[in-house]
Amino acid sequence: MAINSNLPDFTCDGNILICTVGLPRSGKSTWAGKTGLPIVNPDGIRLALTGRRWYAPIEHEVWATARTMVRALFLGGNKIVVLDSTNFRLHQRDKFPPSPDCDWTRYFVVFNTSAEVCKKRAKKTYPELCDIIDQMVSKWDPIDEKVEGKIVLRLGGGQ
Repeated sequence: MAINSNLPDFTCDGNILICTVGLPRSGKSTWAGKTGLPIVNPDGIRLALTGRRWYAPIEHEVWATARTMVRALFLGGNKIVVLDSTNFRLHQRDKFPPSPDCDWTRYFVVFNTSAEVCKKRAKKTYPELCDIIDQMVSKWDPIDEKVEGKIVLRLGGGQ
């Protein structure tokens, strides 16, 4: 099922959760916006709840809301939903398993944009993100396609 040129053909007839994976400022949100699909973005949820880019005391609520939004979009009839988040760590990706009443298959779109390029972009709008990017690089958990889901697209580069 191909929706547009930004998406591959999927081999799944059921619901599809596309999870972006990449560093902040790697192009995930730009790509997600070009798909024309419904997007769940935990950063947007956090901003809506607190007006802040990061606020540790409400992280549980942010992720519970994101999970609820994914389920609601599928239960509302959408066949493909994009989870626009870094999804850099296994424990982050594990927050989105299918639920008994709403099944889906996870696919991953991986953004291989270098840390240097991401930090260059961050310096223009959110310089504090540069330290976070450095920390994330050392904590990457590779995707196990046999367990987690198939990588359908690898993107990256940029300036």
